[in-house]
Amino acid sequence: MATDEFTQARLHMVRIVAAYAEQTKAALPGGRLDERLLSALARVPRHEFVPDELRPHAYADGPLPIGFEKTISQPFMAALMTGLLEVGADHNVLEVGTGLGYHAALLAALCRRVCTVEIIEELAAQARANLDRFGCESVESRIGDGSRGWPERAPFDRILVAAGAEEAPPALLDQLGPGGRMVIPLGPMDSQLMTLVEKAGDGTLRATEIMPVRFAVLESYH
Repeated sequence: MATDEFTQARLHMVRIVAAYAEQTKAALPGGRLDERLLSALARVPRHEFVPDELRPHAYADGPLPIGFEKTISQPFMAALMTGLLEVGADHNVLEVGTGLGYHAALLAALCRRVCTVEIIEELAAQARANLDRFGCESVESRIGDGSRGWPERAPFDRILVAAGAEEAPPALLDQLGPGGRMVIPLGPMDSQLMTLVEKAGDGTLRATEIMPVRFAVLESYH
């Protein structure tokens, strides 16, 4: 576990997030966050992935602005999305919307490889610096249109989309492997629902609506 001046605040955050997850259930396996995920939350220093002036607020359970009208998701939401994915140690994971790199670092603590795509060049550069400083060697990052995925690294066992869309981008559904899971906010901006999409071995898709959320809209090149 990372030990620093924020350790106690981080552990308090983990306790709050775990308790909230048990209260909401939210279709999590066993109705709670698993121990691997809780351990990762306790290790990854969220304060290293927020703007310097917001470090004192890094472990409050709320979103924080990171510039360009974007935010880093509240810790509970990051934990919920990751918990719904059921990330395994051997998984190849795609993240759409790198932000400043926190969620990629969290995923990297749980799986074999993370491929993360960010459309805003300045955020992508800051994220790469943050990830390198934290030693996230298993995270590949690039600037691009996340709605198109990363075909050269597909198929993916898991896909996490940190932005809302009216419907799941076809490219992401195509790049999700058999038995894969994708978590994505779907619906109009004022009525988004966090949605779990599961792909069966025969390619059949099943969508489960989890809870109302509000995310920035997924940007794409046209």
